[in-house]
Amino acid sequence: MAGEHVILLDEQDQPAGMLEKYAAHTFDTPLHLAFSCWLFNQQGQLLVTRRSLGKKAWPGVWTNSVCGHPQQGETFEQAVTRRCRFELGVEISDIAPVHPAFRYRAVAPNGIVENEVCPVYAARVVSEVQPNDDEVMDYQWVDLATMLSALAATPWAFSPWMVLEAENRDARQALTDFVARLRG
Repeated sequence: MAGEHVILLDEQDQPAGMLEKYAAHTFDTPLHLAFSCWLFNQQGQLLVTRRSLGKKAWPGVWTNSVCGHPQQGETFEQAVTRRCRFELGVEISDIAPVHPAFRYRAVAPNGIVENEVCPVYAARVVSEVQPNDDEVMDYQWVDLATMLSALAATPWAFSPWMVLEAENRDARQALTDFVARLRG
C-alpha cells in the first residue's frame, strides 16, 4: 500500500516519530506500533493466510489472518478494517481485543527484524475472501482448536508473532470465547 508508514515508539511505548514502512523494516528495525488480527467466519473457523513470496519479512510463511500498522490519526479498529480490505478484500465486524498488551521482537531467516507493540484483535468476516496476491499467496479456513494444537506442535511452520500470540493463555481464552459467541 503506497505511502504507508510506521509510528515509531520510545522506551515508554509513546509515539516518537514516523518512518516509511518498507524503510523501517531492516536488520535493526526500531520499535513501532502494529496490530494483528485473527478473523473468523460465522461457523467459528479461523482464516489463516500464507504470506506472499514478495513480502520483505517471512515470505511464504503461514500466519494469522492479517497484520498491519495503524497510520497517523487512525484508530486500531480503522487500521484493522483498512488492512482486511486491502490484503483480503473482506469486510469485517465485531472487532474485539484479545491481547491488547502484546509486543514482540523476532528475526526472520533473511535477517529482517520485527520489533512491535502489537495489540491483537479478533473479528468476524462478513464477505467473501478475495486476497490481494501481493500480500497473500494462499489461505485456509481451519478450526481454532486444531490451529492452536498445530502452533504448539510445529511452531517453526508459522510466523513467530502468531505462535507467541497463541502461547498467551488469556489470548487463547479470548479467541475461544470469541468463537463461542459466533457459534451462538
